[in-house]
Amino acid sequence: MRVLVIEDEQSLADAIVRGLRRQGMAVDVAYDGTTGHEMAMVTRYDVVVLDRDLPGMHGDEICADLVASGALTRVIMLTASGSVAERVEGLQIGADDYLPKPFDFSELVARVQALGRRATPAAPPVLTIGDLVLDQAKRVATRGGQPLDLTRKEFGLLEELLKARGAVVSSEELLERVWDANADPFTTTVRVTMMTLRKKLGEPALIETVVGAGYRTREPQ
Repeated sequence: MRVLVIEDEQSLADAIVRGLRRQGMAVDVAYDGTTGHEMAMVTRYDVVVLDRDLPGMHGDEICADLVASGALTRVIMLTASGSVAERVEGLQIGADDYLPKPFDFSELVARVQALGRRATPAAPPVLTIGDLVLDQAKRVATRGGQPLDLTRKEFGLLEELLKARGAVVSSEELLERVWDANADPFTTTVRVTMMTLRKKLGEPALIETVVGAGYRTREPQ
């Protein structure tokens, strides 16, 4: 899942980023509205965690522009005001969810995960192929009933491929969905991570390379 955090209180923004990354999400951050707006318009994010009162460009404007663009991106607004009127106004602008500060981080994670599931074509919470089982909510994967010791990036690659249900997913798409804006698009990061993932999955092979196009899952022979 790709997430953008737009929050001008840098210590809070960084804490949110660290916490969401620990949950296996690819997270970018902007500390002002203008930068955040540019990032949100250029990259397809599943969820934007958006502070309402921002310098440069107000959160309401960013939210309205995202809605007008027709993007599937879901928005959860953060604000220091917890009044009912504020929440109603934020939702009327087009926000999908609203969380007043201060908030419990576990609640933010749960809300971001729920919105992320709504941002992409519906996929069951548990993905399977052959004897491989991947539980998206629990962030665990097993094969033949045995747990797989996957890194966050390996889990992310496997999750994206299973969600594609046999369709080809390019290296560029995987880099965008699993890594963040700091990833170098010219590196062999995806290929190297894919190699280690395949070794951990074992035989028979579940991931097929489509030369010049990308990767896809296949039922074991």
